[in-house]
Amino acid sequence: MIGLLRRVPLPRLSQLPACLLPPHLSLPRPGGSRQKPPAGDPPEVRPGNLVPESHVAAMFDDIAPVYDRLNTIMTLGLDGRWRRAAVAATAVMSGSSAIDLAGGTGKLAAALAEQVGPFGRVVGVDLAPAMVDLARARYRDLVQLEFRVGNALQLPFANGEFDAATIAFGLRNLADFEAGFREMARVVRSGGWVVCLELSVPRPRWWGRTYHALFRRVAPVVGGLFGRRGAYEYLPASLEGFPRPEHLALTMRRAGLVDVSYRRLALGAVALHRGRVAPSA
Repeated sequence: MIGLLRRVPLPRLSQLPACLLPPHLSLPRPGGSRQKPPAGDPPEVRPGNLVPESHVAAMFDDIAPVYDRLNTIMTLGLDGRWRRAAVAATAVMSGSSAIDLAGGTGKLAAALAEQVGPFGRVVGVDLAPAMVDLARARYRDLVQLEFRVGNALQLPFANGEFDAATIAFGLRNLADFEAGFREMARVVRSGGWVVCLELSVPRPRWWGRTYHALFRRVAPVVGGLFGRRGAYEYLPASLEGFPRPEHLALTMRRAGLVDVSYRRLALGAVALHRGRVAPSA
């Protein structure tokens, strides 16, 4: 995205659209109390999403019918390339097992299922029932793939049950980013990979400000074309305070992952992280 070279103030989560906030919710205001960032992170970084999980789930239930079309439009069709990079980062092979968290309509889970083949196993988990219903209907012929409604912070799976875990464009919606990585690491075997594909703010700083300002304007307009303007005001707002790639790598290390690395995609607008579950002593 190009244009808008003048500086535009970034939105705060406290300024999220009223349609996204339940009546009882009171978010921190600038200068007021707020969640403290973990040690090692700058003060503007938040450790999790401030919007309640129930409200996030309701929002994604509402946008489920148009979610894939809007993603394709707003990523200029590059989202498929990013998912392939995420699959490659997991290092799964034929017969492997993987879990995809906050998986939406199942595109990344399906890509993993194609990689592991009919003798492998992939489970897609999402908090929004409408997303899960769409995924089940779309990929019902893939015998190695199943979808469940569930919370990424409380997975009903045993320790070390999978060879890899992924989350794509869903980490920002979790109430606790570090806890999300810990839970992914818990269900992945020793030596397996945890992979995160997420939006980011590009570098240098002037370009990051320009990109975010344009994103703030474009996303609601595109969402409005499908009658979902409010939900797509939340999308760019959720980037404020989200850890930059180097800080997200710290979060992964605090969660116990090793060999953590990341690379920027799409001129820095997307970051692909991965970390290995520490081998057993």
